[in-house]
Amino acid sequence: MALLAGKKFLITGISSNRSIAYGIAQACAREGAQLALSYNNERFKDRVQGFADELGAGQVIKLDVSSDESVDLAALELANRWSDGFDGFVHSIGWAPREAISGSFLEGITREGFLSAMNISVYSYAALAKKLLPQMEGHKASLLTLSYLGGEKIVPNYNTMGLCKAALEAATRYISADIGPKGMRANTISCGPIKTLAASGIKNFGTMLAQSRSVSPLRSLVSIEDVGNAAAFLLSDSSFGITAETLYVDAGFNALACVIPPEEA
Repeated sequence: MALLAGKKFLITGISSNRSIAYGIAQACAREGAQLALSYNNERFKDRVQGFADELGAGQVIKLDVSSDESVDLAALELANRWSDGFDGFVHSIGWAPREAISGSFLEGITREGFLSAMNISVYSYAALAKKLLPQMEGHKASLLTLSYLGGEKIVPNYNTMGLCKAALEAATRYISADIGPKGMRANTISCGPIKTLAASGIKNFGTMLAQSRSVSPLRSLVSIEDVGNAAAFLLSDSSFGITAETLYVDAGFNALACVIPPEEA
């Protein structure tokens, strides 16, 4: 039997076929899950609908996490679509002002930029969990969000987004404590660098890719398919004993104490 047969999940954050969320959606569909895909604004609606058609996910759902009204309407649409509830969601949403992910951390940070980044990148995860919890009651629901090593260690130019990822991982732990008694789980995947639309906004991202490939224990980068496979496992009942965790899918890069090019080691 497929790993996710009979399961239903909301997948957020697909912006292109190179998105990590797209890799997760593909893996979930392959493993038998029913999916609902969300889009943020009209710019992405037709594109995400194309992915939904490809994956058999029906009509896409408008979800602007900066708006409580939009979150409420999305929850209502999910309730109408899946009247018997559903089994979890994937939070793949993150944003920070460009000046907050380039150069000096202190020069780039502003009150407005910090609050906006935290609101969209972190609060949205908790807000979705809170709003959608009633629809997941009675299910072995699994929630999943996406992080990066910059939330734990210093990564040049990641800056404010690093703070957001640290808070996101903490939110996962606190959410897991709330929903655990209901038989539900929450986990985070910390991905290695992947060339996505979002990553293209980080200065010198190409250097990060090359470095990760050259020094990680596997001497390779990870793909959206690699992350998708790990996500499908964490969303499935096969991982029921795992919650409040951050799973690294980064070819082992996080285990390095220092970075020395192989030819100099």
